[in-house]
Amino acid sequence: MKNELENFGISDKERTKCEIWTRVMGYHRPVDSFNIGKQGEVDERKYFDQKKCESKILSS
Repeated sequence: MKNELENFGISDKERTKCEIWTRVMGYHRPVDSFNIGKQGEVDERKYFDQKKCESKILSS
C-alpha cells in the first residue's frame, strides 16, 4: 500500500489516521479512547452480515 501511495505523491506525513467510532452505552466514542479491556471486547464483537445470512437461508 505504501508504494501505491508514493505513486500518487502522498507521503506518510500527509496521511490522516482513520478514527474508528462505536456506540457504547447510548453514545458514540472513538475506540482509541477505550481502555485495553474494552478494546479487546470491541475486537471480539461479531457483526451482522445480511448477505451472509441470506446465502445461508437460500442454501437450506
